[in-house]
Amino acid sequence: MPGWGRDESEWEELVGAGRQFLVEVAARRGTTSYTELNAVLVERTGLAGFDFSKQADRAAMGHLLGLVVERDAPTGSGPMLSALVHYVGGSDAGAGFYALAQQRGLLRKGASTYERMAFWVDQLNQLYALHAGGGAGA
Repeated sequence: MPGWGRDESEWEELVGAGRQFLVEVAARRGTTSYTELNAVLVERTGLAGFDFSKQADRAAMGHLLGLVVERDAPTGSGPMLSALVHYVGGSDAGAGFYALAQQRGLLRKGASTYERMAFWVDQLNQLYALHAGGGAGA
């Protein structure tokens, strides 16, 4: 596993805290930003945050979200928790979300903007239904 200056136990802690926070976000039918997720991870784990001015740390956050999705839906079925995360001021998930969806066979390569947006909204609705009121997996 790429380390980005972190050992395996740190990654495990970040994945657990990230997954828990995103389940909470889904339970309240919300979304969050990379910036807010980063702040919550620092607060909950005490570990150093990601510096988004550095490409390596932006890549590390993407890696972390991939690990969260893998832990939450290891078989490739089920909605991707990373759908809840967007750029500050953004209107949908980041490019990494769509790339991961394509890798998992959930979204066809070359999907139109409309197809991507419809997929994202469907992922949000599935997450909200799954975690409503702190339900399954919470």
